[in-house]
Amino acid sequence: MPSRLAVLASGRGSNLQAIIEHFDNLARERVAKVVLVASNRADSPALVRAATASIDIAHFNSADDGSELVGLLKAFRIDLVVLAGYLKRIPPKVIREYSGRILNIHPALLPAFGGEGMYGARVHEAVIASGARESGVTVHLVDDEYDRGPIVAQWRMPVNPSDTAESLASRVLNIEHVVYPRAVEMVAILQQLESKRTD
Repeated sequence: MPSRLAVLASGRGSNLQAIIEHFDNLARERVAKVVLVASNRADSPALVRAATASIDIAHFNSADDGSELVGLLKAFRIDLVVLAGYLKRIPPKVIREYSGRILNIHPALLPAFGGEGMYGARVHEAVIASGARESGVTVHLVDDEYDRGPIVAQWRMPVNPSDTAESLASRVLNIEHVVYPRAVEMVAILQQLESKRTD
């Protein structure tokens, strides 16, 4: 039975789209399925993407202690939570309830260029300003510190001398669309194997 995924998104939802398409393309071999897309923003374009794909959507209050989000995830019997452009801190209550089952993608090679406030263009500006020759993406498990959870996967790419923050961001995003769905698939498979082992 496929793992049930919830994707949390605040923005456009391009990584969400990549994840939906990846698991749809697996067809009968699908190991996971997006069953819920939730956002702290009622006007998030990601919710429109999800509704267009006939996936259940929800809007929740990110200012509470996480009780609303935990209730929502439990109601949908979620196995794995995937952050895709979700820009709010996950409350400790949610992290405790879904420990080892929340994934995030960061547009740089953690532990460098991570931490509170390091998202979007700020990351790429910092990479270029540092003179780093490489950047890339990092998929990691979420814990109670920004961008410090165990790393699941990384993909490296060169920083070109001509790169601007915008051009680097565009190239990194293209890599995210390839790496993130496959990392989610890998974690879902490992979860299922662990579940069978402990049954």
